[in-house]
Amino acid sequence: MAVRASLFFLFLLLCSLLAAALYEDQVGIADWHQKYIGKTKQAVFHTQKAGRKRVVVATEENVIASLDLRSGDIYWRHVLGKNDPVDQIGIALGKYVVTLSSEGSVLRAWNLPDGQMSWETSIEVLKPSKSLLYVPANAGVEKDNLILVYGGGCLHAISSIDGEVAWKKEFSLEGFNIQGISQPLGGSIIYIVGFTSNSQVVVNKVNAKTGELLNHNSVAYPRGLSGEVLQVSSDLLVALDAARSSLVTINFQASDISFHHMAISNLVQESFVTVSLLPLNVNGMFAAKVDSTLVLARVKDTGELEVTEKINDPSCVSDAILLTEGQEAFAMVQHADNRIHLSIRVNNDIATEVLKESISVDPQRGHAQKIFINNYVRTDRSHGFRALIVMEDHSLLLVQQGEIVWSREDGLASIVDSTVSELPVEKVGVSVAKVEENLLEWLKGHMLKLKGTLMLASAEDVATIQGMRLKNSEKNKMTRDHNGFRKLIIVLTKAGKVLALHTGDGRVIWSVLLPSLRESDVCDSPIALNIYQWHVPHHHAMDENPSLLIVGKCGQSSDAPGVLSVVDSYTGKELNSIMLAHSIAQVIPLPFTDSNEQRLHLIIDRNSDGHLYPRTPDSINVFLREMSSIYWYSVDAEKSMIRGHALKGKCNLDSADEYCFSSKELWSIIFPSESEKIAKIATRKMNEVVHTQAKVNVDHDVMYKYISKNIVFAATVSPKASGEIGSATPEEASLVAYLIDAVTGRILHRVTHQGAQGPIHAVVSENWVVYHYFNLRAHRYEMSVIEIYDQSRAVNKDVWKLILGKHNLTSPITSYSKPEVVVKTQTYFFTHSVKAVAVTATAKGITSKQVLIGTIGDQVLALDKRFLDPRRTLNPSQAEKEEGIIPLTDALPIIPQSYITHSHQVEGLRDIVTIPAKLESTTLVFSYGVDLFFTRIAPSRTYDSLTEDFSYALLLITIIALVAAIIVTWILSEKKELREKWR
Repeated sequence: MAVRASLFFLFLLLCSLLAAALYEDQVGIADWHQKYIGKTKQAVFHTQKAGRKRVVVATEENVIASLDLRSGDIYWRHVLGKNDPVDQIGIALGKYVVTLSSEGSVLRAWNLPDGQMSWETSIEVLKPSKSLLYVPANAGVEKDNLILVYGGGCLHAISSIDGEVAWKKEFSLEGFNIQGISQPLGGSIIYIVGFTSNSQVVVNKVNAKTGELLNHNSVAYPRGLSGEVLQVSSDLLVALDAARSSLVTINFQASDISFHHMAISNLVQESFVTVSLLPLNVNGMFAAKVDSTLVLARVKDTGELEVTEKINDPSCVSDAILLTEGQEAFAMVQHADNRIHLSIRVNNDIATEVLKESISVDPQRGHAQKIFINNYVRTDRSHGFRALIVMEDHSLLLVQQGEIVWSREDGLASIVDSTVSELPVEKVGVSVAKVEENLLEWLKGHMLKLKGTLMLASAEDVATIQGMRLKNSEKNKMTRDHNGFRKLIIVLTKAGKVLALHTGDGRVIWSVLLPSLRESDVCDSPIALNIYQWHVPHHHAMDENPSLLIVGKCGQSSDAPGVLSVVDSYTGKELNSIMLAHSIAQVIPLPFTDSNEQRLHLIIDRNSDGHLYPRTPDSINVFLREMSSIYWYSVDAEKSMIRGHALKGKCNLDSADEYCFSSKELWSIIFPSESEKIAKIATRKMNEVVHTQAKVNVDHDVMYKYISKNIVFAATVSPKASGEIGSATPEEASLVAYLIDAVTGRILHRVTHQGAQGPIHAVVSENWVVYHYFNLRAHRYEMSVIEIYDQSRAVNKDVWKLILGKHNLTSPITSYSKPEVVVKTQTYFFTHSVKAVAVTATAKGITSKQVLIGTIGDQVLALDKRFLDPRRTLNPSQAEKEEGIIPLTDALPIIPQSYITHSHQVEGLRDIVTIPAKLESTTLVFSYGVDLFFTRIAPSRTYDSLTEDFSYALLLITIIALVAAIIVTWILSEKKELREKWR
């Protein structure tokens, strides 16, 4: 009976949570979803007369997508995942998109019209090597041409119809890597050219139908080859020598291999620093980038090089496309005065530009980095061209007839960090809200809403109501609202671009490609790191705009110098930029501000020295007063070590720097490398608000939450279990979870999960931590919860003292005092794999918490924290039920209506960000990956406000009806009393 009662109680609770769902006409009112593809790295046009004109692209986010050439909209797309990068793409039989991925180990064919996968072939890769995909250009719809794939030292011939392997050829020559594959048009012989590690050029002739080796020839090049090579024709290669000072032509016509070389200094007639070969793919021609000069050269029949043209400061060059038999065209892009200068040239007359266009482009898009061209036949039988251009900010443009036909902001697919900024306050007497046009429209709108409330509206009426809501909604205003729903989400992308998105509809308010994070002579290979709040004006200085701090560094190495940029939150204008003389290992936003209300930041360099920013006398005075209470920790995953640090004084530098401070190591935790490897570190949000520290349980006993912003959650796994799931046996795998005090290094709690391994995802909030991992013994995912309580306040446990205010909480709390803690833990099975975990946040911390889980299906699930209560038991008492404790079950429930993303998928989901609104019941949620999704949720329902779809018209009619009923009943009562008196 107890079990039945528990199940019945759980059923009632689940039913009570169904209110998290939305009606169909409410979708899009408080949420928005945007789809992107990422930075395009390869593109193939498909513009046959029959069917839609489209371009198929492969991106750096491992996305394959088909785009409409007229509008740029996505016909279809597939996100292959971070462990399945796309190597090359092509079109076979005129109806399949062929993709080679995972370093040449997976070949797939996708149906061109709808994107459905037709077949998939796994290719055995024996060793890592350069992968090549060769799709015959003359592949007709009726003929089954073989697709050639090279990877891992083996060449495979695969049927383009069903993906079956026709034959394979292994190349056992030591250090041999294929550099080019060619097949003469209509021929039955395949030429395979490659280099060995000792600079031998090897040419193999293979039968295209059987894979039989017909001829093998190899010749050593005495000067050595660098490995960078271009195939300029079916029997000709161009490469760089080992010193990268000469160009080498390799002719393998017939059975002979011949070499010709030319010093690069003879081409440019001056000294040079860098040189690289560009894939021009024009028959008999190639392009080389020598410093900032583009050299176009032709290979003569004798193998000698002839320079046809030199172009200064070009941005990029396209591959060649076939116009007519023997005539090929390619495009070149140059930049000047915020304009793109596009020119088209043909191979038989390089000096003449058959097309030259100048297009104005937003300077915040940067320079063009890649270009792909396609031709079409005009009505006058002349050739027209369209160009697909990839910009520096990862955006995508289609240019045709001198105009930008469409553009896509695909840099938003690679967000690295985000923050939030408040909108300006609406001034008195000024309103940006749109008023109703007239009384008739107002009445019409409310009558439609009334019909919708009474469920009398037709499908057309429902669509009209939803359109009116979106049109008349105040969610898109550029001022603050009293509920705190309207904000700016400021995002930083991998390209170093900062964009401000409006929470109302997700539109881009402003964008800026930071000059300090662009590649230049000063900053080579810039990397965008993080974004922080820099200046948040107080209520008495509303005329001042808030500003942001953008942090980056110049290079991949740990000692690369850092870059700081300050940007206005309202306009996107870069206010200041600083090229640092030191590296950036960690950025610590401090809870202090100077007199100008600029947030103080401590930047830790590679040597563990701290540098204070902003560098002003006022900030140093504030910092010196608080320096003794500043602690931080660092993690060295390679050495399995966590260290605690504090500041001790000024830096010992040759030049005096009053804003530089040396540090001292306070403590260190060294995990045994043979049994533990750091897998996950998590901490509380510094701006998290806790409503109350006291928690009264069913026995009327007060438990005090151990609330400390210095708590660090660390999870380690055994070295054998640090790989993918299944890389270790249950006996070899283990996971150890730690709660560590970051000030003293004291381990507050430690728990071991035998037979468990990562990936581990964790979130810390208030006095609890929830973490997700895989249990190898049970073959299921699990979620564990740890709650920690402070026992040192036992004298304040009397509820009456708490109510009457007689408890003593004035004694100072320090991390150096001996902690007396009580820990409660519980573990549950969970169905899904997880990509990200977050927790809801509200303004005062009163509203119940929900754990937001990004599932493997790229959706976000809201799980009530009560399901993760470690005090759950099989048979809760009546008092525990009244408190809200749910009966214990072995698995956490997944309620379909609890997916806050509804039917949307946030492809490539990477992170979930929660933002408190001014309305205590509501949390704003922003999740991003390749896609973006924003919504607002109420974990405890909207107990402090009316919903937006509340029918005021129905309320007014109800009030009028009640007043009329009162008047009628009063009149009838008066008449009745009068009749009674006359009797």
